[in-house]
Amino acid sequence: MAQAGDSSSAETLEGLIRGKVETASVPGLSVVVVKGDRVVWAKGFGFADLAISTPATPATSYLWFSMTKIVTATAVMRLAEGGKLDLDAPADEYFRGLKLVSQPTPVTVRHLLSHSSGLTNPLPIRWVRPADTAASDHSTFVGRLLAKHRRLKFNPGESAGYSNLGYLVLGEVISEISGARYEEYVRAEILSPLGMDRTGFSYPEQPTGNVAATGYQPLWEPLTPLFRAALPKGVVGRRQGRYVSFNPFYVKGPAYGGMVGGVDEAARFVQLHLNGGEVDGVRLLSPESVTEMQEIIPKGGRRDFGLGWFRSREARERRPNFAEHLGGGAGFWNVMRIYPEESLGVVMMGNTTSYDHESILDAIVSTEWA
Repeated sequence: MAQAGDSSSAETLEGLIRGKVETASVPGLSVVVVKGDRVVWAKGFGFADLAISTPATPATSYLWFSMTKIVTATAVMRLAEGGKLDLDAPADEYFRGLKLVSQPTPVTVRHLLSHSSGLTNPLPIRWVRPADTAASDHSTFVGRLLAKHRRLKFNPGESAGYSNLGYLVLGEVISEISGARYEEYVRAEILSPLGMDRTGFSYPEQPTGNVAATGYQPLWEPLTPLFRAALPKGVVGRRQGRYVSFNPFYVKGPAYGGMVGGVDEAARFVQLHLNGGEVDGVRLLSPESVTEMQEIIPKGGRRDFGLGWFRSREARERRPNFAEHLGGGAGFWNVMRIYPEESLGVVMMGNTTSYDHESILDAIVSTEWA
């Protein structure tokens, strides 16, 4: 991690990122930096679509994947502040479908938020569908998963283990309490008040050209047929040089990873969590809730969790201190990281399955931002 005093310039940062794109580490990358209540830097690098040379910009839309979870956690906290739910109440009081799971002690909403419920984390490799196919019923999808995974991995609260299934359950809790679909609640209560009008759960309308990133997976060409067979029909697209591309697709179960949008609007969400739950006079959370979400508590395992936010166990002693949420899957890799003590936040989205995001974040945090 860059140490205090190892300052660099935005020009140096741009050169570093441009080099990663030019050496084919990632086809396209969009980055935004927030300092306090302001966006201080936003850039796109490389290409959102290699086939037609569409440049990546801060407005390019990417699949968020699991970075969606911090939005889901924020939605839950809003309901709690409004007196609609109790974080320490059994979650099956709000979503009865969770009663399918055997619980030695009740799984609470807080357990779900902090990945300490004991719910398993089934491999989500086929939890996707082509964008031009109909969505399945979310509750049915979650119910089937719970029926297959009725045993907890550990007693609730005693340990921690990342669980996509836990956040799918939170999506159902939100829906049951609000009386609206999860996506509708998030749109009305979070995205619209923050002015995130081009962020949501579907690709943006594209009347004047392609503004959504195409996902890419580096893959040895002879393995392409096997890769195509491993994912649902219609998801894997054509080869593009060293990559295989993905056709537009959505994840099944929006609450764990279904958002779509660009870093330019994601900056608004970072501002919310850097500034005590308020952006431009719009308050969505109390300062107390924001602080509580960022309190990272070690419980064993590879990651330490707050309520939505987390960091790796290895990063406990790194400075400046941070909390983050990653989001990755087929063809995309993203990170939303906040450094509360520095009042600094970053969102980075790229259109390949993995790349060295840590070196870019180190360069960002060592740059002097006015």
